[in-house]
Amino acid sequence: MIQAVGTGDHHHRPESGVPGQRRRRLLLLGAAGLVLPALLPGAARAAGVSRASLTQEGHRTRLALTLDGGLRWELSAQAEPPALLLDLPRGTWHGASSLAAAGCVSALRVANTRTGTRVTLLLTGPIATPRVLSRDSLLMLELRPGGGPAFARMAAAGRLAQSTGPARRPSASLPLVVLDPGHGGRDPGAIGAHGTHEKRITLAVAHELKRQLEAAGFCRVALTRSRDVFIPLAQRVEVARKHQAALFLSIHADSAPPETARHARGASVYTLGETASDALAAALARRENLADKAGGLRLPSVPPEVLSILFSLMRQETRAGSERLARLVVAALDDETTMLPHSHRRAGFVVLKAPDVPAALVELGFLSHPQDEEALGKPAHRARLAAALVQAVQGYLARSQQAALGGAVPGAASP
Repeated sequence: MIQAVGTGDHHHRPESGVPGQRRRRLLLLGAAGLVLPALLPGAARAAGVSRASLTQEGHRTRLALTLDGGLRWELSAQAEPPALLLDLPRGTWHGASSLAAAGCVSALRVANTRTGTRVTLLLTGPIATPRVLSRDSLLMLELRPGGGPAFARMAAAGRLAQSTGPARRPSASLPLVVLDPGHGGRDPGAIGAHGTHEKRITLAVAHELKRQLEAAGFCRVALTRSRDVFIPLAQRVEVARKHQAALFLSIHADSAPPETARHARGASVYTLGETASDALAAALARRENLADKAGGLRLPSVPPEVLSILFSLMRQETRAGSERLARLVVAALDDETTMLPHSHRRAGFVVLKAPDVPAALVELGFLSHPQDEEALGKPAHRARLAAALVQAVQGYLARSQQAALGGAVPGAASP
């Protein structure tokens, strides 16, 4: 792994002479634009980047920046030479002027512009669309190699991402995504060897995922629970059905029996199946469905023949959507974390049984495995998992919208 870190610390040796004379000299030079305001004693440092690191992990390259002073930013790409351009309007770079090469970044250069600072990431070749994570004072870009034609289209498209302003209330016309943090209240779910409760992990991930989805601005988000309370399974399903959700995503963390706990680890995704795809899926569904006794889906009271017709009309389309969602989630998580073998599985989970809402259940890892438990306890890891789920949800909704309009997503292959 290659890592270079820059900081904005300034150290000055004492200057001989009368302090008042030195200060007046700096003030005169500052008025003439010959010194930066940050050099003046007691002056506040302008908004900017205070720390930067460039690292490589496998086929992924990450640029992590610590921003201060409410810094704004814009990201774009250029085709020749291939590069990413990060513009910081009215911002300054307090870190190292360049970072050592890593992965698909051959060099990083910093230059002042008329409006602020431009950071240029020179690339070794074309890359896929960058994954952008922006949280509080952290901005992270994750880069992977990609195809030339797709990169050329990306460069021609203009701005790829930008900092967001104050949160605005999402439009009621946007599709609704319901997030279901598993367990809660008197039901802790799985408990790790070091005491990690599944209910706390799932709620933390759900809140982070909600924040990222709302920041992206392409959907509305509702939670089946926003605090540590117990919600019966059937009520969780009804939240999605009552509000006509576009999709339902249930978030969990797995646990394996003691005899297999040493080896069972990694994320997985489940969709509804009348017959479980394997013994692990069957056992997991039994545990989750027994978490409360209410279970089951409340359906309108209609004659059996009408109910049969309703199911035949709804379930085929709903299950097709659930399968598509699961494939997108598996693909996104596979780039970010360890995956359980045969990552897409099927079982009869109560929370997946709504006949009219595409749904998937995501197991983020095994709390019974020490490495998974440790990772899920870290906010940075949970933020990366949430970013992967944002990518999957966005892909699903884009495809659904195009299908409703009778077209295909340009340049996108069906998963």
